[in-house]
Amino acid sequence: MIGAAAPTAKQKPSEIDADAPRTVLGVECSATSRRWVDRLGRAEHQTALAIAQQHDIPEIVARVVAGRGVGPDDLHSYLDPSLRDLLPDPSSLAGMDAAAERLADAVQAGEKVAIFGDYDVDGATSAALLARFLRENGIQPSIHIPDRITEGYGPNAPAITALKDAGASLLVTVDCGSTSHEALAHAKALGLDTVVIDHHQIGVDLPPAVSVVNPNRQDDLSGQGHLAAVGVVFLTLVAVNRVLRQRGWYARRREPELLAWLDLVALGTVADVVPLVGLNRAYVRKGLIALRSRRSLGLSALADAARLGEAPDTYHLGFLLGPRINAGGRIGDAALGVRLLLSTDPDEAATIAANLDRLNRERQEIEAAIVAEAMAMVEADPDAEAKALTLVHSHEDWHPGVVGLVAARLKERFSRPAIAIAFGPDGTGTGSARSIAGVDIGAAVRAAVEEGLAIKGGGHAMAAGLTVERDRVEALTAFLDSRLARSVGEADVSRLEVDALLTAGGATVDLLKALEDAGPYGSGNPQPVFVFPAHRLSFADATEQGHVRCTFASPDGGRLKAIAFRAVGSPLGDALLSGRQDTLHAAGTLRIDRWGGRETVQLHLRDVAVPTRDKG
Repeated sequence: MIGAAAPTAKQKPSEIDADAPRTVLGVECSATSRRWVDRLGRAEHQTALAIAQQHDIPEIVARVVAGRGVGPDDLHSYLDPSLRDLLPDPSSLAGMDAAAERLADAVQAGEKVAIFGDYDVDGATSAALLARFLRENGIQPSIHIPDRITEGYGPNAPAITALKDAGASLLVTVDCGSTSHEALAHAKALGLDTVVIDHHQIGVDLPPAVSVVNPNRQDDLSGQGHLAAVGVVFLTLVAVNRVLRQRGWYARRREPELLAWLDLVALGTVADVVPLVGLNRAYVRKGLIALRSRRSLGLSALADAARLGEAPDTYHLGFLLGPRINAGGRIGDAALGVRLLLSTDPDEAATIAANLDRLNRERQEIEAAIVAEAMAMVEADPDAEAKALTLVHSHEDWHPGVVGLVAARLKERFSRPAIAIAFGPDGTGTGSARSIAGVDIGAAVRAAVEEGLAIKGGGHAMAAGLTVERDRVEALTAFLDSRLARSVGEADVSRLEVDALLTAGGATVDLLKALEDAGPYGSGNPQPVFVFPAHRLSFADATEQGHVRCTFASPDGGRLKAIAFRAVGSPLGDALLSGRQDTLHAAGTLRIDRWGGRETVQLHLRDVAVPTRDKG
């Protein structure tokens, strides 16, 4: 194993301590046109050394931890994030006390409660978490998840009227509602109380509700704006539980075991790609433990349908379980995910899980076809990439349920914000936006709505949704380009941050298990990136799914299997398929591949580069 702190042949020891990011292996322009730089600066190198010496942990783990801003004194709390230490007083969130009191009133009075959720994973887990709590306290809530195509995002008047007519006296919106002024005004006119539990960006004006609990409110000083909606729901339930406890509600009944439901919180948090920092790290770390206990029939059935034969981690939440729950909201029955998460019948859970697995396969086929069309649109105009800072593409025949995934693929391929829009027969389009680090697409979309360039829209810094008329697309694109010009220019997407150098023989299962302690990895706590210097590409071949599988051999004879996902037709895929038997520097993340009872290490490729040669 080679630590990245060790000088290479082209580096002087003094260069490692330079203030500017140190170029790794002299790579200034890789296959994906990126410069490779050491994630650790001079101070972090010293911190890593101190961590390794003081805590007797492997140097490579110390490097990974130090590269994420952790010091020697913070190591223990970072490696073992505790809910006890990180869970804030729920009352620190604006509006929380009023929401907790109103929900506690509903519980004690046995009111009919209606839950209105979103059709994505965060919305499904939020709705299921609240429903579990209410069920434990004797209330059978009604749940409405809107149809993505016929209803769109957020509360709407017809659905609210139906919930009221069914007897609801309290409406709780989860993962939506913060900007639903007209719909919640309609609820108020009907005499229906509303509590909003959300996390989306919001302006100064609040909708008419008993309370709006949203850490991204302009007047919220809790510092919990990084939470997903399901994380905010969990905090709300802690607050409601406290009120009920103080009122003596649990004197004759068992108090709900909230910690046992952290599997839902972990799933929603990872799937919504919020930063895994602070409380979110504790949510996910403890939630994975709960998930591995297989106490949830629905999640266990889904794991079986996804053929997950190992203890789940964040990768499985984000790429196996989450997409299957999302598939119902994208191209099927939006309520399937919540029904699965709340199921108490093994046969029902297995049936729903199988249906979601089938829908996910259909979604993949639809997505692949539309992504190919979108890529062709960009490539049809050689100057398109240079013309616009924000890629905006649309089509009348695209399925609105997968436009978010199409935008994500465009963003990944071209390293800039992207929007994909599916237009209906009436000329109105449903669009989804995805952004790059440092570029707040949610705020830009809200600004476009205020300018009259979009009918409605909003979201997060990294993702947003919008509704737009066909004849406003060109003006919308120009507006976004102008508004995002500075942040896109400052966003450094032309470099790959590297944690350490390794050889194929040094990439061991034991090393990866040691690195697991620095997880969970995800947004805000990136998976460590390792570079394998001067390894021979002994095998490379494309799969039917568009991936490139390959094998690298180190100079000392070690071998490492690798895969580049969705790389066929990309600069990375071209470099691999044309570079068989070449010597390359390879960069990527490592995972343990468990197959046939064996554990092996696999490299998930991010990039490759041709080694530079000294002249003279």
